[in-house]
Amino acid sequence: MSSSSQPPDVIASTLDGTISKGSIAGMVFVAVDKSGELVTHHCTGKRGKDSDVAMDLDTVFWIASCTKLITGIACMQLVEQGKISLEDSKALYAVLPELKDKKVLENGKLVDKKRDITLRMLLDHTAGFGYAFFDPRLRDWGYPVGIDEFSGDASDILDAPLVNQPGDAWEYGTNIDWAGLVVERISGLSLNDYFHKNVFEPLGLRNVSMFPTEDMKKNMANMQQKLPGGNLLQINHLLRRSLTARTAEERSRIFNSGGAGCFAKPFEYCQILATLLNDGTSPRTGIQILSPKTVDTMFTNSIPERPNFARNEVPDAMPMLTNRIKELYPMPDNPPQGWGLTFMLTNLDGKAKTWRGTNTAWWAGLANLYYWVDREKGIAGMIASQTLPFADPDVLGAWVTCEEAAYKGNGRA
Repeated sequence: MSSSSQPPDVIASTLDGTISKGSIAGMVFVAVDKSGELVTHHCTGKRGKDSDVAMDLDTVFWIASCTKLITGIACMQLVEQGKISLEDSKALYAVLPELKDKKVLENGKLVDKKRDITLRMLLDHTAGFGYAFFDPRLRDWGYPVGIDEFSGDASDILDAPLVNQPGDAWEYGTNIDWAGLVVERISGLSLNDYFHKNVFEPLGLRNVSMFPTEDMKKNMANMQQKLPGGNLLQINHLLRRSLTARTAEERSRIFNSGGAGCFAKPFEYCQILATLLNDGTSPRTGIQILSPKTVDTMFTNSIPERPNFARNEVPDAMPMLTNRIKELYPMPDNPPQGWGLTFMLTNLDGKAKTWRGTNTAWWAGLANLYYWVDREKGIAGMIASQTLPFADPDVLGAWVTCEEAAYKGNGRA
């Protein structure tokens, strides 16, 4: 890790200013180039509202849906090896027979699905699954017990119905948890063990895992709930079972969530992003985990027929977990939107008025973490907090300002 990297003044002032308002406990911002070295970073605030420990580059975060990228990489490794197809539903059902007869929730009733599901549909969120905290239909179907996608119990994921007919709509949901099961059943490994063997170890990562080590736990950021009005309340981590499991037997009973299961230090997560900047080869270890052709496939718009897929409002079905989202990543003049294999694509044709290069990928984690990968301009990064509900305006504003500053400060804007 480069020790000479210094944040442009605007990054430090933006992050420090956000923290000074008292509505966010702490944040870490990291940007890397194709070498995997830091081009800028800044850590600010404390590891929790009631903590005296400062945020730093060793702070560990639950990265939530930033895990989906890692699951996508794992799936595409298997596609490369010819062990599964993106398009063959029969091959998918051979691995996941539960999907063959999965029902669709329509008007409060379960009906047969009209099309088959493919691995591509799982990776581009058109298979039909949703999240109960984003979709009132699924939330209400789960009552009176409810659905908790972060319980560590596989039934919360596997027993939920589809909320759309396969192929009919883009909806963000547990699709990639199902894709993670593909990896487990083909490889014969738990998803966490597969990640370690085929992604983390080849990239030299020691602080990314579904089950944090004791050293990672010592550096863990606390979870905060922002209350109406802006006050913070320190709360339990959502993935409590992953943090409390101490034996292999205990861990074996916990669902390995390909959609939201990982914890990480942001700089180490950014080494995964730097590997994508280098077309699948780690700039730090020299080990290739994906071919350039496969990386290109991941960065190809999988749903060109839906250029406005993310312009529909996302409801706050569970306000403790998410704010209402009017539009995902709004841009001037409403250019076409794209979705690759596990992430959103922006500036598809390079003509948008933005600092980002052509076909830049980005996505997020529920506790207000956001990453981006710009292969054209050779820069990637992440802003990390541990704050609920999702789509917090303070973190979003800081992310946009700091990302732009990272480009301008390094001559990439």
